[in-house]
Amino acid sequence: MKLITTGPQVLNGDVAVSGAKNSATRVLAASMLTDQPVRLRNFPLELEDGKAKMGFLRRMGAEIEVLAENSELDIQAQALSFDPIDDFELPIRTTYLLAAGALAREGRARVPYPGGCKIGSRGYDLHMMVWEKLGCEVVETDAYIDVKGRLTGSLIDFPLSTVGGTENALMCASVAEGETLIHNAYVTPEVHDLIAFLREMGAVIVQEGASQIRIQGAGGLLRGADFKIMSDRIEALTWIVMGALSGGAMRISNVPFETMEVPFIHLRDCGLDLYRNSGEVLVSPNCIGPWGLQPFELACGTHPGVITDMQTFYVLLALFANGRSKIFDYRYPERIAYVRELARFAPGALEAEPGKITINGRAKLVGAKGLSTDLRGSMTLVMAALLAEGESEVTGVEMALRGYNALDKKLAALGAECVWIPD
Repeated sequence: MKLITTGPQVLNGDVAVSGAKNSATRVLAASMLTDQPVRLRNFPLELEDGKAKMGFLRRMGAEIEVLAENSELDIQAQALSFDPIDDFELPIRTTYLLAAGALAREGRARVPYPGGCKIGSRGYDLHMMVWEKLGCEVVETDAYIDVKGRLTGSLIDFPLSTVGGTENALMCASVAEGETLIHNAYVTPEVHDLIAFLREMGAVIVQEGASQIRIQGAGGLLRGADFKIMSDRIEALTWIVMGALSGGAMRISNVPFETMEVPFIHLRDCGLDLYRNSGEVLVSPNCIGPWGLQPFELACGTHPGVITDMQTFYVLLALFANGRSKIFDYRYPERIAYVRELARFAPGALEAEPGKITINGRAKLVGAKGLSTDLRGSMTLVMAALLAEGESEVTGVEMALRGYNALDKKLAALGAECVWIPD
C-alpha cells in the first residue's frame, strides 16, 4: 500500500490512544487457554496483526465475534486444532504463542514460522528451548515447527532476557502439570498485562523480584475471563511527537503515563513542557520553550527506559532540535534500515552505523519518496511526509497499519489530507 500527501500539514484535534498492540495480540492468543467464554475490551480491532491472528484462530476452530462499537471481542474456543490448517504462512512474529492452547488440548501444535518485521536477528531458538524444557519434542519441518508432548513444569533459565520467550513460557507453564520457575524473565508493561489476564483466568503466577517468575500449572485449561487491554505506550509517544512538531494543538487521551516515566523525562529534557492530567496530554507550539528543542543523547534499552520501538520517534524529534543529537541502541544495533529512507526527507542530516544514529538538527524536511522497512520506521516516514515541504510518497504503509489501530481514520480526524492507494 502507498500513501501520498503534500505537506507541511498542521494537525489539530483529539486523538485517543488504542489498546496496546503488544498486549492485545498476546492476550488474544492466551484466550485460547480456555474453552469458556472470554471478553476482551479496549481491543484494537483494526490492527492488521490482530486481524491476521484472528483469521488463523478461526481456521483452527475458535469462534470470535467482533463488537466494533465498543472495541470488544467475544471469544469461544471450545475446539482448537491445527488439523484444518493447510497454509502455515502468517505475517506476524508471535506465531509461537499459538502453541500453548493446542498443546493443552491435543498434546500437539504445528506452529507457523515467525514472520513480521525484519529488524535484525530474531530467531525462535528460545521458544524451542521453552517447549523442550517443558517436556515436548520439537521438530522443524519445511512448513512449520512440530511440537509434541504433555506440558510439564520445569526450570526455564533464559540465557538472555526475552519478551517473546517470557510470554511463551508464561502461557505454556500456566496450563502445564506442576511448577515452573522462569529465570531472567523480561517483564515489560505488556507482559504485566498478559500476567494479569492469565491470573484473571485462574493461573497462579508469582513474580519474585524483577526477573524471576514462579507458575503453578493448572494441568489443563483455565477458566473464562473479562479483561481490558492496556493502552499503547508506543502509540501515545507517536502522537505526542507528531503534535509537538506539526504546529497544531492536539489533545491525546488514554495515555498510559505509568508505563512511560523515562520516555517523558527525555521529552522534558529536550525542551518539551507538556500539559497533562491523569490520562490526557495537550500538545501545542506552546509546549516548546523560547530556545526551541534541545539536542540530546539517549540509549535505547529495556523497560523502564526508552525501548527500541520508540527509537524512530526520538530520531524524528532530533531533526528539529538546535544541534547534533546521538541515539544508541546496542540491543538491536541493526535496526537502522529506516534511517536511509528517512534521510531522503532530510538530506545530509542523518548518519547511521550499527548501534548508533547521529542526527544533525535544524533540518528542513523536503518531500520525498520513502520505502517502509519495518513497522515503526514506516510510521516515522508517514510523519515525515506530513511534516515535509512538498509532495511525498511512502510505499509499504501496510507495515504501519500492522501496529496503529485505525491510523487512516485518526489522521483524517486530525485534519491530515492523505491518499491511501492499495497495491
